[in-house]
Amino acid sequence: MNKDSSIALLAQRLRADAQRLSPGERLPSSRALTERYRVSPVTVSRALALLTAEGVVVTRPGSGTFVSEHAARRAPARPADFSWQSVALGEGPGGTETLAALLTPPPADAIALSGGYLPLALQPLRALAAASARAARRPYAWQAPPLAGLPELRAWFAAPVGAEPSDVLVAGGGQAALSITLRAVLRPGEPLLVESPTYQGAITAARAAGLRPVPVPMDRHGVRPDLLAEAFARTGARAFYCQPTFHNPTGTVLAPGRRAPVLAAARAAGAFVIEDDFARHLALAAPPPPLAADDAHGTVVHLASLTKATVPSLRIAGITARGPVGERLRACQLVDSYYPARPLQETALELVTSPAWPRHLRAVSAELRARRDALALALAVHLPEAVPDTLPGGGMHMWVGLPRGTDDVALADAARAHGVTVGAGRPYYPAEPPAPRLRLSYNATPTAEDLAEGVRRLARALRSLPSWDAS
Repeated sequence: MNKDSSIALLAQRLRADAQRLSPGERLPSSRALTERYRVSPVTVSRALALLTAEGVVVTRPGSGTFVSEHAARRAPARPADFSWQSVALGEGPGGTETLAALLTPPPADAIALSGGYLPLALQPLRALAAASARAARRPYAWQAPPLAGLPELRAWFAAPVGAEPSDVLVAGGGQAALSITLRAVLRPGEPLLVESPTYQGAITAARAAGLRPVPVPMDRHGVRPDLLAEAFARTGARAFYCQPTFHNPTGTVLAPGRRAPVLAAARAAGAFVIEDDFARHLALAAPPPPLAADDAHGTVVHLASLTKATVPSLRIAGITARGPVGERLRACQLVDSYYPARPLQETALELVTSPAWPRHLRAVSAELRARRDALALALAVHLPEAVPDTLPGGGMHMWVGLPRGTDDVALADAARAHGVTVGAGRPYYPAEPPAPRLRLSYNATPTAEDLAEGVRRLARALRSLPSWDAS
């Protein structure tokens, strides 16, 4: 059981205990609760803090925890009728279920071959704690930051692109940066060209903004420029979303010979290229420069995030855009949220400018390489039917083909029943998938042995499907 669920479960039990007591009665001591429920003192403290916030209990230093005078038992209320909201809300954005599944921790007894963040063992927790402490001591750490972000942090995001710091907007994470950009450059009802397959969150964000994702096929060398130009001409689209470096889910890197044709196709159409550079800091070797580095005309809007290479809650990203589109981006963020919290920006700046940052990236690179190789070996030994499209040079994911006729969604469900979580390929396509695929992540499991065991469980799940043909 993860920490949050154990806190919630204990709070539920203590809430029930409080309801059996009278207002003003004392709850058992923290030590007694720790022994009774066999949880840590931290879990007890967090559960009591939750009940205090709810007004169920009050804590009196030196005396203990007591049932609140305002926590009198209430008569059960009649069930509320929320059916009217279905009419008022109308059609929802759709696609959020699969996105939420990506962010939901796997069951405690499952091996995770699906996930988008570094495991605890690879997260720079000590470096972040030190950075946060230094940031909190800055004189203006809790004051409002400049609307576009801290100047030093903007300069850090601008450097890989060869842009000016004034071209950068600091946003609250990669997903927020993507949503802001889509709304800044497109209007509801318009088409958005996307690689096929592509990141699930991009499809969901596009549809939530009222856009129509239009697939552009890609191969082992990235998006096909000829089909991209054809899609621009056919749809009149004004933007193309892509991940040229360590593409999610395939791990593909756009071939050098395709970079200029992709930019030329967009410029000929008078369209933007939205470059999602989410995995640059997860490279196993030196990555190619951003596509934006080849662009002098403001065609590319470059998105870069710190979250993937650090911790899930360091939601800081940079949007680099040259020309009037930068002002449009700043206006969209201003309406949404004003700016990301300054303490988070200060912490991010302290982290990436510290000596610990390059050490952390080297350690992550070495460990991800070892895990990638372990997963590839496990597939070859235990599940040769699942063939990787490519051996990724960065990122966290491997895109594997399945035997023809396999239902990848059913396989993902069967895998979970066998104790391993994987990503079905179908949600990564904005239209019908050409063949069954799985996205397997090699970042989330603790050891190479866990990767091998996860593949063995996946093999058993595949062979349990009604469609499995042993021949």
